[in-house]
Amino acid sequence: MPKALLIEDDRETADEIVAELVERGFVVEWAATGIEGLDKARLADADVMIVDRLLPGLDGLTIIEVIRKEHVRTPVLVLSALGAVDDRIRGLRAGGDDYLTKPFALGELIARIEALLRRPAENRDTVVRVGPLELDLLARTARRGERAMDLLPREFRLLEYMMRRKDQLLTRAMLFEEVWNYKFVPQSNLVDVHMGRLRRKVDLPDEPPMIQNIRGEGFILRAPA
Repeated sequence: MPKALLIEDDRETADEIVAELVERGFVVEWAATGIEGLDKARLADADVMIVDRLLPGLDGLTIIEVIRKEHVRTPVLVLSALGAVDDRIRGLRAGGDDYLTKPFALGELIARIEALLRRPAENRDTVVRVGPLELDLLARTARRGERAMDLLPREFRLLEYMMRRKDQLLTRAMLFEEVWNYKFVPQSNLVDVHMGRLRRKVDLPDEPPMIQNIRGEGFILRAPA
């Protein structure tokens, strides 16, 4: 039975969300203030968190920033009455995994929570390895064997995402959503341009290729056989 932590100061909104989640089989813990919510979020015993952005005592984005610095990887859905693009970007950059603007339909809230729960669990290790590839998430370094790779921030995020999902086909839509935080697929070759640069750094001509382009489908990262 999945467990959700709801941090929401509006009692009426909280009651509606709790009732819907319980109806869907969730165990729900509710916090009505930012301080209380941060204390519960730090325990990291929920499967998903729903965090209102504007809270008494401590705002929702600060809560998310603090727990991310403390390596709490629980997926977070941010709720907010602030729906401008810049507000959504700030919510996602603070460490939120999704952003839903008030007012919202409870059905959409549930669908977004279910989508967050379907994502692969983040490995809490600070070093990620696939075959000869190694990413140090704290030192922000990348290596293939003994060879250091100089990656731009977006390339680093792209490679981390692929390494955490090795052997999985990753479509351009998935990459746009998870690496660029786009909720739509723009008509551009942005992914292909970045992927091309990354492949040239990961796979030198004399090395077995690890990033494979599946024509018309997407990309797969695999360790050399």
